Amino acid sequence: MILTRVFPGPPDPIELSWDDSRSRLAELYRPPRADWLRLNLVASVSGSATGSDGTSESITVGADRVLLGVIRGLADAVVVGASSVRAEGYFVPRAAALAVVTRTGELSGHRITSGGPRGPLLILCPAAAAERARTTVGVAEAQIIPVPDADGWLAAADIVGALRANGYASLVSEGGPQLARHLLLGGVVDELCLSTSPTLNGAGVPIFGGTEFDALPLALAQLMVDDASGVYARWRLTAG
Repeated sequence: MILTRVFPGPPDPIELSWDDSRSRLAELYRPPRADWLRLNLVASVSGSATGSDGTSESITVGADRVLLGVIRGLADAVVVGASSVRAEGYFVPRAAALAVVTRTGELSGHRITSGGPRGPLLILCPAAAAERARTTVGVAEAQIIPVPDADGWLAAADIVGALRANGYASLVSEGGPQLARHLLLGGVVDELCLSTSPTLNGAGVPIFGGTEFDALPLALAQLMVDDASGVYARWRLTAG
């Protein structure tokens, strides 16, 4: 599999079987400062975050998994919503924390795999939901991080602030769509890493949820393509 940076030019192909391919990709994706928050999402060409199986798995092709690992390796914590750990299933990363955001603390039916030589599992929730979160996650080593709330509503800035107060500066959120939208509209996102799967599909889950919002200006920082027709863009948020 060959992954080629086409913007900025000139074209720079990387063969993923090369011994130094991951280190080369890490340099291309390294955040410009320590306290950086990026969204890392995959969508079909028609803008759906899910495929025929109701998850992102069936629209993940080409080099996307490799880039997922590279981007996670550059983060202190991977931030996901409670609905994602129920629908998608998650392994706690080997080198980063997995931070699960929940307003209610209800994590029954989650598909989180923890334990072994992996990073910590963090649960971010209102203080009033802490006990429910600890009970329903069922993972003894999970760390509960209370987040200030207004009637159970967690502001994007408070979610990010709670993580950084606990030493997690570089963050990547993998959604789901509602959390991605919440972070974007909260003005805390620095960059959107968007993988576009070469797939057109019908009804699905819109990548940023089903509710319209005012346009946010972006600037293309990097564009890569692979030989399976996957497209990988880095978009910088140009306004707060």
